[in-house]
Amino acid sequence: MNYQITIIAGARPNFMKIAPIIHAIQAAKDKKEAIDYRLIHTGQHYDKNMSGSFFEQLQIPEPHVNLECSGGTQAEQTAAILISFEKELMAHPANLVLVVGDVTSTMACALVAQKLNTKVAHIEAGIRSDDWTMPEEINRLVTDSITNYFFTTSELANKNLRESGVKTDQIFFVGNTMIDTLLKQRPNFKRPDVWKRLHLKPQSYIVITLHRPANVDEESQLKSMIDEIISCTQNLPLVFPVHPRTAKILERLKIAHPRLHTIEPLSYLEFNYLVEQAKAVITDSGGITEEASIMDVPCMTLRDNTERPETITLGTNELVGTNPKHIKPYLETLFEGQWKTGKSIPLWDGKTAARIIDALLILSKK
Repeated sequence: MNYQITIIAGARPNFMKIAPIIHAIQAAKDKKEAIDYRLIHTGQHYDKNMSGSFFEQLQIPEPHVNLECSGGTQAEQTAAILISFEKELMAHPANLVLVVGDVTSTMACALVAQKLNTKVAHIEAGIRSDDWTMPEEINRLVTDSITNYFFTTSELANKNLRESGVKTDQIFFVGNTMIDTLLKQRPNFKRPDVWKRLHLKPQSYIVITLHRPANVDEESQLKSMIDEIISCTQNLPLVFPVHPRTAKILERLKIAHPRLHTIEPLSYLEFNYLVEQAKAVITDSGGITEEASIMDVPCMTLRDNTERPETITLGTNELVGTNPKHIKPYLETLFEGQWKTGKSIPLWDGKTAARIIDALLILSKK
């Protein structure tokens, strides 16, 4: 009888985190290990770029099912996922439900699994921003309070879990599956069309990504941040892959400048090509700080906290904060050629998924 794992993904970044796990399960099956999986897309985030080619790029099959739980308020979406995933798990029982990251689907599916007496493994367990205004932080806290097996990216995450009462034998320090995908796909990065259109050259432009409501929904805040970035970036092009909702806000604010280029969201391979070749990235995304650190690209995070402090202590990331006036000194450091160099981050080596599946195989036989 196979050890059956149900893998949950709710948003585009989740698939980057679970792709190596699927590869590791397949490798174990090739060695005749009694393990199999079912991939569930909750449909939490609709993304028109997630076509068949998206899964081809990640070298994984399309999900077994899409629960199509997109839209609505936090409560409506959580409820929709609870109802749909309960039906799914009852129809297709598993030995383990594996959740990743910190989206609503992570929390909701962990809750369903435990109510149906199914064990839960959480990948990226134990990371904390200590900012309860972030929905992601609430998702992390709830998920980790009902998880059985905790797979962590850092020693600090281990410490957070131990201090919350988690037993040491439930914690597995394995590294970062997002970096597994990055290192596997790095040779396949693809130059986007915008490269030629804007006449971009390596290290001669800056990538911007902003999506957190505190930055993009507060119109005066967004305008002040963009104005400050424009004024402090000399004459470098600013390439801003932007969500349509944010694009409308920029248009309403009449934020326009010859060097500011708002473009459609890019595919994973195209976006990371752009980051790898950039002089720097200015972002409020946690995942991008991880990728930039591994690629040794200077990164500035426009947030007041981070759940990934290793990207600052060992990586190329700096926590700038949300005050637009704090941006200038960091950009001055960048243009003076004084930006720090990234160091090796323990176990962010491309072998995390294999460690996770090895651990689960041992647990399956207990």
